[in-house]
Formats: sequence, structure tokens, C-alpha cells
Amino acid sequence: MPRIPITMLLVGLFELTALGATTSPILLVANQGDRSLSLIDTAAGAQIAAVPENDVTGHEVAASPDGHTAYVPIYGNAGVGKPGTDGSKMLVIDIPSHKVIRALDFGHGVRPHCAVWGPDGMLYVTTELDQSVTVVNPKTLKIVGSIPTGQPESHMLAISHDGRRGYTANVGPGTVSVLDMKGRKQIAIIPISKTTQRISVSQDDKMVFTSDQVKPQLAVIDTATNKVKTFVPLPAAGYGTAPTKDGRWLLVAIQKLNQVAVVDLQSMAVARTIDVPRAPQEIVVTPDGRTAYVSCNATGKVAAIDLATWKVDKLMDAGKGADGLALAFPK
Repeated sequence: MPRIPITMLLVGLFELTALGATTSPILLVANQGDRSLSLIDTAAGAQIAAVPENDVTGHEVAASPDGHTAYVPIYGNAGVGKPGTDGSKMLVIDIPSHKVIRALDFGHGVRPHCAVWGPDGMLYVTTELDQSVTVVNPKTLKIVGSIPTGQPESHMLAISHDGRRGYTANVGPGTVSVLDMKGRKQIAIIPISKTTQRISVSQDDKMVFTSDQVKPQLAVIDTATNKVKTFVPLPAAGYGTAPTKDGRWLLVAIQKLNQVAVVDLQSMAVARTIDVPRAPQEIVVTPDGRTAYVSCNATGKVAAIDLATWKVDKLMDAGKGADGLALAFPK
């Protein structure tokens, strides 16, 4: 076998790096207790910065496609539907410099909570007190539209991969609103339970998942009919969910048991559970489908789960009250 000159190996490595093949994401973690945003180097498994949110509290975070900017809606100091301050802004954080550089003012208290990038390049933000999803142009940081949800406490948002539909988990009413994203209108309200939390969409856009907070079960919505297709029994009440990239499994945070349940989407049953630190909240899966990151609120940790072995292979420090997650891939 002929030897390959070291210069050729170095050139090849440089080209792979330039194409992003060896680039690990920066994990963004919204820390409620610290009122900060953690930036974690996932390759090193270490926090590289904690950006102060200037004495205000953000629960969720979204990362721009170029990996340079983070958007943190400032919810306020209360729980969903409970008395407290009503946030009215969204902070814009420059990831390379670790600084807050701008802020969007919604003009009045709306309790903005969950920001999601749409395939159209717009940023969609749940604005609970307006019972709406606000449409923001991230280039100009201007509000360009609104989509009514028809329900109070529209806390979390998921958008179908084709960008046609949006789904909000309406906590207090225990419902899911179905949104026409292009027409900017609400087209259905689906009853789930007395209370529901968090929401995600399957890889093929055929199912939507939300966690019943009264019974230990997962609601599976058929997007063709906008009705609950089935309920999947869980070991305890679920919280955040995320499908794996192959579409076979759904990861469900089980707060009370300090576990992540793995639901087989073919049999609609829990196939296994994975122990994680206390009070798992939110789950994100890397684009290559190899790793899931789980924020663990009570410990300020993030668990990295190897999806080939179904084991936690790394624990990373974030901040107090670790909650919302996003992956940034700086280019």
C-alpha cells in the first residue's frame, strides 16, 4: 500500500474542516436561575461563556442558521398562567463576542417564550398574553406579522419541516392550536387534557407530540385529521420531546423519575429509559442523529446521550435552572 505524503493528509483535513465535517456545534442553554445564556463547546464538553441577560429571565433560545446569533425571548419571573412580571423584549446575543448586541421591544407585556426559525427565514415567537405567534424578520429585527392561536398560554411552538403548519402547546387550556403559517391563521384547536406541555413534530410531519400533565401519557396527533391518534403510556408525566433523525424513536423527558423515555414510534410503546440528572426539561438532537442533549434543570447540567448505545456518555456544566436548548454551527 503506497504511503500518502503528510502534506496531502493535512490538505485533506483542512478541506474537511472547511466543509464543516469536523465542526462540533456550540450548545446554547437558557439558564432561568442564573438569568444567563451558557455557550458550551460540545467537543470539549465545557462551558466557554455565560452571557448575562441583564437581570431578566429567558426560558428558551433559538440560534441563527449561520451560527453567529442567539435570540432569547424574555418571559418574565412567573410560571405559565401565574402572577408575575410580563416580559416585553427579546434579546439578541452575538455568539462569537459573547455579548448582548440588540433587543426587540414588543411594545407591551406579552410574555414571549419560544422562538423558532421557519424554513422561510422568519423567526416565530410565541407571545402568550396576545394569544398569538409573532412573526419577526431577523435581518431587520422588525415585527412583520402575527398569527392568532385562539387560546391563552400558547407556550411552546413547533413548525412542520415543510413550513406549512405550526403547532402550539396551550398549557392551561390543555389544547394544541394548529396554525396555517403562510395564511397566518389558526385552523384547528385540538383538546388534549386539563393541562399539556411542550410539543414536537415527527420527521415526516405526519405526527405531533405533546405531554399530558394530568396523566402519565403522551398525546400523538395525526396531522392529516388534526385529531389525537393515540395516547402512549409513560412511566410518569412527560415534558420535552424530540424525535430522532431516522424517525424511528421519540425521546421524552420524564422529570419526576430523572429519566428520558425512548418511545418506539412503530409500536407506540416505551422501549427503554435512560437515567439522567434531576429534572430533565428539553431535548435537542444533533443533525447527524448521533447525539441528544438534555437540559437538567435541578442540577444545572446537560446530559449528552449517545443514540447508538442509548447511554449518557458526557455530563456538561451549564447554569442554575438550565432549560431551553439550541444548537449553533458557526460558519
